[in-house]
Amino acid sequence: MRLIRSQNRVFCSAAAALTCCALSLGAADGRAATNTGACDGDDSALKLPGGFCATIFADGIGHARDVIVADDGVVYVNTWSGRYYGNDRPHAGGFLVALKDTKGTGKADVNERFGETVQSGGAGGTGIGIYKGWLYAELNDKILKYPLKQGSILPGNKPQVVVSGLPLSGDHPMHPFAIDAGGSLYIDVASATNSCQEKNRTLKSAGKNPCIELETRGGVWRYDAGKTNQVFSRQERYATGIRNAEGFGIDAIGHRIFVTQHGRDQLHSNWPDVIKSADKEATLPSEEVMLLKQGGDYGWPMCYHDPFKPGLVLAPEYGGDGSTAGLCAQKIEPVAYFPAHWAPNGMVLYSQKAFPAHYQQGLFIAFHGSWNRAPYPQGGYNVVYQALSGDKSSGGCEIFADGFAGTDKSPGKAAHRPNGLAVGPDGALYVTDDVAGRIYRITYHGGADAETQPTPCPSATDSPGPTAAAQARPPEGTHPDAGSATSGLTAPAGTTPAMVALGDRVYHGQAGGATCSGCHGSDAKGSPLGPDLTANKWLWSNGSYAGIAATIAGGVAHPKNYRAPMPAMGGAQLSSDQVMAVSAYIWALNHPAAPKEH
Repeated sequence: MRLIRSQNRVFCSAAAALTCCALSLGAADGRAATNTGACDGDDSALKLPGGFCATIFADGIGHARDVIVADDGVVYVNTWSGRYYGNDRPHAGGFLVALKDTKGTGKADVNERFGETVQSGGAGGTGIGIYKGWLYAELNDKILKYPLKQGSILPGNKPQVVVSGLPLSGDHPMHPFAIDAGGSLYIDVASATNSCQEKNRTLKSAGKNPCIELETRGGVWRYDAGKTNQVFSRQERYATGIRNAEGFGIDAIGHRIFVTQHGRDQLHSNWPDVIKSADKEATLPSEEVMLLKQGGDYGWPMCYHDPFKPGLVLAPEYGGDGSTAGLCAQKIEPVAYFPAHWAPNGMVLYSQKAFPAHYQQGLFIAFHGSWNRAPYPQGGYNVVYQALSGDKSSGGCEIFADGFAGTDKSPGKAAHRPNGLAVGPDGALYVTDDVAGRIYRITYHGGADAETQPTPCPSATDSPGPTAAAQARPPEGTHPDAGSATSGLTAPAGTTPAMVALGDRVYHGQAGGATCSGCHGSDAKGSPLGPDLTANKWLWSNGSYAGIAATIAGGVAHPKNYRAPMPAMGGAQLSSDQVMAVSAYIWALNHPAAPKEH
């Protein structure tokens, strides 16, 4: 089942396709990779290449999205709230945060909040930037700018409206942005849908042709950062065919602008007759980094990138057969591509000198982490580095920082998820976490292990591995159903334990092709993508077995607490027996059997 969209995805070089991400066993010169990075003051638990250290710069500041660092070292963060985070209570005070380390410890000892609050109608935002003495920030449907004040970490409290009327509906309501050296403001206006279907994320629903959504969504818009009271319109579209460009990497003089691309979801589950292999749900399509060009068309929704080809392929919604390029041969190919669904969010082009030469003039990308690889293990939840050679990638990518998620890489259980990236004036790399509101500061100190190489990224064409649900099962004991997740559950009246067991398999993607666990968590206790299914709280029925089945069969076209709809049967091709089985399983999760006396 599916309640809202993914944001979700490692890196490969499209320009060097034959060698892309091939260093799966270690560094090219034979030296063993390392990801320990231990050093004095490193309290982050991150795995880093030798010579690097990380400190927890700040913690608990709210759902930290994008970040920027001023010339005086003040770190500004935009935080977000609302339905994406399960309607949790927002942090008290403004959604914008100013942080500063005044003691040189690598930790912020000044923490100030400002800007709009819940009480004033704000819900926070993602984008943030600095240009010519002004702090720019996304708030709801606007980009605002606040005057920075010399001698104060807090800007003036009377912002000006730079752009208003940005679209807020659908799957991607956020507006990350970047400002180049010439004052051009580039705003990501991401798609409202997964693939511009007649019915979003629904089994075999054809794509709209033409996709009218592209007139106001699915691209990058350009405005003048120096002007105020500009209003969003289709005329300012700079590039099109980009599903979700969360990350921007701009060089020091603004001549090159790279953007990330979140690949679409649910290729196999929505089109099982075309994308026939179930593991392709976890390996298609690639995530991308693209060189932004004025007037460029990057292919969404008609095209997706297939790393096995490699190249752009016509989508099933527009008559594609899973291999033919068709009109996609005329679209712009990515500069680099990565494993599916890792969700490339923040990105920065590193132009400082504090890091070794190997890391200079290349891209750091924060991968927020996948949901649509279920029932296979999820991926991402890391920061990777991609070297560049001019406008093209240079070799395969490297996993630069890992360990954010902790023991469980899944949307609902990850301890931290990297989101935004920024470089400070001293060359330190800042990484935000939008789960617990943590800010990491990564620096280079050298040392005896500084010559070892980082971990190469896995190939985008690697097998997704064994199903995660199977991995999670304990070994069978002497009792017939030992190790079964359903052994302690009560079947609803008129069903059998065998039906509940089938429902368990459907829920975890082992039957029917559904990806319920991707949105609602492997334990069904919810995630930012879908609600808790174990709390006996029901919005669309009375919680009866029949009511749950009707909700699953019909879908939820207009969800009350989540942004995107859940298509009928979660977008999968479930049989009636499978619908009833997974309904029985969900009912049973809310009616555990009474413990037996011994």
